[in-house]
Amino acid sequence: MSEKMLKFVDIGQQTPPKREVENRKKDFGEIYKEFINEKATEQSSRCSQCGVPFCQVHCPLSNNIPDWLKLTAEGRLKEAYELSQSTNNMPEVCGRICPQDRLCEGNCVIEQSGHGTVTIGSIEKFITDTAWENGWVKPIELKNEKNQSVGIIGAGPAGLAAAEELRKQGYKITIYDRYDRAGGLLIYGIPNFKLEKFVVERRTKLLEEGGIEFIQNFEVGKDASLDQLRKKHDAILIATGVYKAREIDLPGNDLNNIFPAMDFLTASNKKGLGDKVELFDRGTLNAEGKDVVVIGGGDTAMDCVRTSIRQKAKSVKCLYRRDKENMPGSAREVANAEEEGVDFVWLSSPKEFKGTNKIEKLIVNKIKLGEPDESGRRKPEIQNGSDFEVKADMVIKALGFDPEDLPTLFDCNDLQVSKWGTVKIDFDTMETNLKGVFAAGDIVRGASLVVWAIKDGRDVAKSIKDYLENKNLKQQKVA
Repeated sequence: MSEKMLKFVDIGQQTPPKREVENRKKDFGEIYKEFINEKATEQSSRCSQCGVPFCQVHCPLSNNIPDWLKLTAEGRLKEAYELSQSTNNMPEVCGRICPQDRLCEGNCVIEQSGHGTVTIGSIEKFITDTAWENGWVKPIELKNEKNQSVGIIGAGPAGLAAAEELRKQGYKITIYDRYDRAGGLLIYGIPNFKLEKFVVERRTKLLEEGGIEFIQNFEVGKDASLDQLRKKHDAILIATGVYKAREIDLPGNDLNNIFPAMDFLTASNKKGLGDKVELFDRGTLNAEGKDVVVIGGGDTAMDCVRTSIRQKAKSVKCLYRRDKENMPGSAREVANAEEEGVDFVWLSSPKEFKGTNKIEKLIVNKIKLGEPDESGRRKPEIQNGSDFEVKADMVIKALGFDPEDLPTLFDCNDLQVSKWGTVKIDFDTMETNLKGVFAAGDIVRGASLVVWAIKDGRDVAKSIKDYLENKNLKQQKVA
């Protein structure tokens, strides 16, 4: 064992320092300061190099975390980067936005022993940012391009990961996306204070330089049907993600100034990218000076409350029907929101929206937690006669996302979907009921984490490769 490791007894846990609350509330810059080389090396050396690396076991990508921590501790950053990127198509993204407290860091052996976890996410970010700064990140170079093409619907993390893996194998790749920029939720759903947009844009630019074609502002079913794309390409991947906002059907739901989370976040992100956003500019999708109420307890809700703070809202409240311990979002994000002045109203559920034309207040029920339901979580139960009022000029619904009606949207009624609207696949091959059409990411598993989307994209790329090789062999035999 290297003398540079096993330092967790002597060296305490340290994350990159956060920017001061009053400063970071004024802008959309990332809130964590950079690790310097000395600190990244020091923190990497805390790794215990345990026999069963639970950090790796609990990473959806099975990233070889102990080895690249050891390389970082030894100052071998280029090798650490090479190892990190061998299993992850976007380590600089995962290092910033993965809920490490629920995955690798939360399952770190020295965390369980009471010494404080190795700060894996921050080191992953440091390694990859150093690689970009030093020019170690290179576009794909092909020796031989194959005469087969794959059309990918969706430029989010699943589509981008699959595109990169298939391009490395020599296939011609075209990505079709309905938006004007590639990245999916990475570009329009996640705020800059968690993921600055240059990080996403430089990654998609790298893929373009590697020969992947992006066709933006393209709607399948409108600009071309799914069947037409199938005729154009040797294989198709559906990686659209899930964007349909989950609704809450309450009296007063039709009042003005009640918005789905993605409308609010997209407007903010577009403004940050320098676009003209009419609804933001005239104050409709702008929280400035308003009493804002966000309904929901996941990471999207945290993005909304923290964005509202930065837009200079008068007040920001988050209503969640369970308590803090049962919140589905990252505990780290909840802590950041609390520091920035968000008022969490735990054990509360909206009953009615009230106002004249536009929202003025919510009638809210108090909740108590009953017996566990089928998911194992304690079931929220309304306390009779517990109504109270919450003032609101703007309400943002962050209740999760469901799939859109793809068979109708894609003009392809033959495409089979589940009762939840997700695309049905063979779980071994990831192929749909349509020959040569595959699906991956949230459109299959439902709304989930970026790291799972990358994992699915990598897995489906292997299946598509096998399919195309078999298809090529059959064509050669016929010839």
